[in-house]
Parts: sequence; structure tokens; C-alpha cells
Amino acid sequence: MKSFIKTIGLAVAALALTAKASANEAETNRATIAKAMDAWAAGTGGPYDLLADDAVWTISGNSLASKTYPSKEAFMSEVIRPFNARMQTRLIPSVHALYAEGDTVVAHFDAKGNARDGQLYTNSYAWILTLKDGRIVRAFAFFDAKAFDDFWTRVTPVAE
Repeated sequence: MKSFIKTIGLAVAALALTAKASANEAETNRATIAKAMDAWAAGTGGPYDLLADDAVWTISGNSLASKTYPSKEAFMSEVIRPFNARMQTRLIPSVHALYAEGDTVVAHFDAKGNARDGQLYTNSYAWILTLKDGRIVRAFAFFDAKAFDDFWTRVTPVAE
């Protein structure tokens, strides 16, 4: 019986250490995304700087950009660069909340900026980001598809 109780005690201690490590990982990942979002708002960087080369980014829903992009370059070349080429001013995020658990951070934010046609582009976003060693390796993005599609079809990107 003593052996059993000792085993249970060791298991509980191991679970407590695992929970503490997970909490530390979560806070580190939350702080990493918070810093990137602050840099984006300030115009000095952003979350895309954290993308691993082999990051997989999925835009959920039914927008014109909805699909899974198998790499950082695919996502940047098919979505982010064409998006920025449609903007007159940069998109500025306003973070509502960041939630973290283990290797995952959920970012809820709004973003707005002026499109090249002079109209304001504004949207609300929820990103579910998986991090490994401080890099985003997986993302699921949710946003207002109607606002995005209107902007995407209305504004012609400038040539780079």
C-alpha cells in the first residue's frame, strides 16, 4: 500500500510540474504574440515575421482567400502582399484579447486602414496560432468574409 501511495504522490507531482511547464509555455507564447501585435500596431514589425518557413495557414470560411496555404511564402505571396498592394495606408490592429494555453494562442482583434480607392477597410479577426520555439507553425484565421471579398474585388492592387 505504501508503494501505491508513493506512486500516486509521484504522479500528482509530475502532473503539477507538467501544468506549471504548460502555463510557462503559454505565457511565453502569449507574450511573443503580444509583442508582435504591438510591433504591427506601431509599424515596426508584426506577426508575419514569426511565421516559420513551413508554416501552414488556413483561412476558414467562404471568402475568396479561404483555403490552406502550405508555406509562409505561399501565404505571403497569395494573400498578404496582394492585400498590402490594395492598401493606401497600412492595416493597424487593435487587440481585444489574447488567450493562451500551451503551444496555442488565440488572438481576437480588429484591424483597419485606408484602401487605395479611399474607402476604409475594417474587419474583425480571430486567429488560432500554434507556436514552436517562438515561431508560428500553424494558423487558423477567421474574419468577416463579406468585408474581405468586397475589398478584394473592389480594389485593384498596385504592381510591386
